[in-house]
Amino acid sequence: MAGTATKKEVTVAEKLDALFELQKIDSEIDRIRTIRGELPLEVQDLEDELEGLETRINKIQEETKELENEVLDRKNATKDSETAISKYKEQQNNVRNNREYESLAKEIEFQELEIKLHDKKSKEAKLKIDSKKEILTEATERFEFRKSDLKTKKAELDEIVGETQKEEDDLLKKSEVAKKKIDDRLVFAYNRLRNNAKNGLAVVVVDRDACGGCFNKIPPQRQLDISSKKKVIVCEHCGRILVPAEQA
Repeated sequence: MAGTATKKEVTVAEKLDALFELQKIDSEIDRIRTIRGELPLEVQDLEDELEGLETRINKIQEETKELENEVLDRKNATKDSETAISKYKEQQNNVRNNREYESLAKEIEFQELEIKLHDKKSKEAKLKIDSKKEILTEATERFEFRKSDLKTKKAELDEIVGETQKEEDDLLKKSEVAKKKIDDRLVFAYNRLRNNAKNGLAVVVVDRDACGGCFNKIPPQRQLDISSKKKVIVCEHCGRILVPAEQA
């Protein structure tokens, strides 16, 4: 009950002062989180890029290995065809008629065509291997470069977190102290306004006869009411709580 009575004794002017002080504290917390908030995104982007590059490098290595296996298989197949040709030519020396000779000649011709095909396909595969190796070198260099970038960004992030964490913790405590000077209804309204505003501003000063949040003009009589600080006045356009310019 005593706590409630103390809150009721706080004047509107004091509540507005406390609200504006709270806004300044929370805006500073926002600033710290914004500075820190950009780096994790950069770190995440780099990690995603590195993951993509690693996948690409692995795929190129697999494709290169497949092509190298193809070259080896075709080399072995060529040897098999050469062995077959030698066998067929030897058999031609022992044929009994022209029909058998022609049949073996066709087999030899087929094996010779197979050798030419293997040679052609091997050359194509070797060209592809050379191309893949160039791409692999480029991707590997980029991977190493971005890996170094990531190490730098992570160190930078760790340093900023280390530097700002204590400051943020202190500001959060101050924010809680400031809220205790304001009744719950106003704190609720303040939080709702902050959550709905892109820049997190719930309390703004009157600047050049206009709302410091949405920049709409404020009538002279309303400005006088704001300056008197006898009641909480909100902008009729954006709903932000207004305080006189001398607050800033």
